[in-house]
Amino acid sequence: MQSDLVINDWLAIPRGEIQFSFARSGGPGGQNVNKVNTKAVLRWRPAESAALPPAVLQRLLARHAGRLTRDGDLVIASDTHREQGRNVGECLNRLRALITSAVARPKVRRPTKATRGSQERRLRAKRTTAAKKASRRAKPDEES
Repeated sequence: MQSDLVINDWLAIPRGEIQFSFARSGGPGGQNVNKVNTKAVLRWRPAESAALPPAVLQRLLARHAGRLTRDGDLVIASDTHREQGRNVGECLNRLRALITSAVARPKVRRPTKATRGSQERRLRAKRTTAAKKASRRAKPDEES
């Protein structure tokens, strides 16, 4: 029996929701690469997962929309290791990292007032830029 993918103390993804498929890895490696299916491809549907709270699901879908297929599958592939088991572990670690980043709430920005010094610097810079551009303009010739 496979255990759940534990994200933190209060969140775990049931292992039954995660599907794996395997393929041959690319690149150099001779017979091992040509004969053994070591590449692991993880597929998981976050929208259908009962384990994710709605807020975490929204952040996950917003942040990682590029990783989703049309069907809503989150796809993660790993072929960095020569063993299939290590590539499966790598995929699970990447999924854990994606979900952990979505669990963290973004800090709310509290608007602050610009300081007097920053306003003065901005206005001084605007005046110098305006003067620089004014000096580039052609002055009409004064004829007597």
